[in-house]
Amino acid sequence: MSDQLPTRLIHHPYAPPAGFEAVQPGVHKASTVFFADVQALRTNDWKDKSGYTYGLHGTPTSFMLEERLATLEGGRFCVLAPSGLSALTLVDMAFLRHGDELLIPDNAYGPGKAFAAGELAAWGITHRFYDPMDPADLARRITPATRLVWFEAPGSVSLEFPDLPALAEVVRQANAGRERPVIRALDNTWGAGIAFNAFDLGMDVSMQALTKYPSGGADVLMGSVITRDETLHRQVLLTHMRLGLGVGANDIELVLRGLPSIELRYHAQDSSTRELARWMQSQPGVIRVLHPALPGSPGHEIWTRDARGAACLFSAVFDPAIPQERIDAFCNGLRLFRLGWSWAGPVSLCAPYQMAGLRSQGWPLAGGLVRFAVGLEAVGDLQADLAQALPLLQA
Repeated sequence: MSDQLPTRLIHHPYAPPAGFEAVQPGVHKASTVFFADVQALRTNDWKDKSGYTYGLHGTPTSFMLEERLATLEGGRFCVLAPSGLSALTLVDMAFLRHGDELLIPDNAYGPGKAFAAGELAAWGITHRFYDPMDPADLARRITPATRLVWFEAPGSVSLEFPDLPALAEVVRQANAGRERPVIRALDNTWGAGIAFNAFDLGMDVSMQALTKYPSGGADVLMGSVITRDETLHRQVLLTHMRLGLGVGANDIELVLRGLPSIELRYHAQDSSTRELARWMQSQPGVIRVLHPALPGSPGHEIWTRDARGAACLFSAVFDPAIPQERIDAFCNGLRLFRLGWSWAGPVSLCAPYQMAGLRSQGWPLAGGLVRFAVGLEAVGDLQADLAQALPLLQA
């Protein structure tokens, strides 16, 4: 060993003893990965998790989270992405080519629509919207150019719960005789692998924003793409590699830490959300509450058949006679519900929406809408917070 201090510090011979175990797995950070010899450098393969080649292509930490997430969702293969939106766009880029067509539910997550209208359109990929509550409408819109259909359960903001098996069957029938079958991809952020199994309901790909339930702390941005089919997984994996997408080890550590409690948190927030949604139905100025577990909410019967739980979201539609400035004052008057995007964290959130601008096929309900995301506070305190702000609607 050299007697020069910099060299001795960098190439120090000490290695800790093997066999250390703790509740949380170790965090491995790397860009450069060492190889034992030239043969290993030439033959190690990151694609099947049999070896390591470069930090961007996987470490023990990222491989561990991918395997646990695949188990959570009942899949076989998982790829991590830097955010939920990047996971969604990764699916688009992996499966769509110039001349292809994408079908999107009209109530889908807005930034996914924006990516289709922006980048995908510029690349010669067309898109159209369909009514997710009408499988016949989807069947009418599938053409020979259709390559990918997105699903979302329930719909973003308005929370209609679609008949996923019926929609998946429409695509299966359309695939008869096709050389390039249409791929069925679900944004499963709401279900989170807890409420239902996307693959058992007919999906080929399940995408999730790990920012929400798997993290649970409102402090991580991450997404995942999970499949059961190895060919589809390989397409996603290679596109992921060519785009140079990476996820930081410290963020992976936080999701690994949050994952063991995901089912407990999901059901706790589900219980509080249902209680508040039921209570909100009877409040002055509220004409409708949207939540899949509420009778009368769009798709309630399908949710009852296919789901084992519901996430932390509900939306309230207010009397059309109440002006938007009063609804905004109500939101400003809340003390525990904070104004902010995202959901499934410990703090309850709310946000008013202008629904008419979010739907290409029109929005059937008049009146302003506020979406609530219920956190982990005591449900009685949250109800009291809503009660003290509701008079502002009439001020």
